[in-house]
Amino acid sequence: MLILKIIYHLKALVCIIGLKILYGLGGGKFIIGKHLTFRKGFSVMIDKQGEVVIGNNVFFNNYCSLNAIQHISIGDGTIFGENVKVYDHNHCYKNPDVPIKEQGFSSAPINIGNHCWIGSNVVILKGVTIGDNCVIGAGCIVYKDVPSGTIVVNKQALLYKHKIIEVS
Repeated sequence: MLILKIIYHLKALVCIIGLKILYGLGGGKFIIGKHLTFRKGFSVMIDKQGEVVIGNNVFFNNYCSLNAIQHISIGDGTIFGENVKVYDHNHCYKNPDVPIKEQGFSSAPINIGNHCWIGSNVVILKGVTIGDNCVIGAGCIVYKDVPSGTIVVNKQALLYKHKIIEVS
């Protein structure tokens, strides 16, 4: 297990250097604190005017992505489960006569507090502020602000259907 952790940290370091070179030269900003680590499939997309600020001791599990046209900030000690997606923008789609991909984007900053746990398969959408010490349960779509110290769960009922077997 120790060898795997060392490998993950080395891969993260190489990726961080690449992201700093890419976004340092491309006009966007990628600012990170100490001890950022992530597993495989981590991706960051920062547009020309975008900015991503990540605090100290932040961890991203497999296949997380950050997508910033405007601003995403993540506080110290926050951890992310697998497959978390963070988008500070959305496609505009007001004119049915113009293809959606040509209508541009609307955007609003995302701020995630300190010491949060963002569960697997969470999607965080534009304009959201998540306070400190929050837990966002697996599978949630966060589209409005979450006060500090809050636990958010996806309340859905499981529907079970039994297959009826006819005996002849």
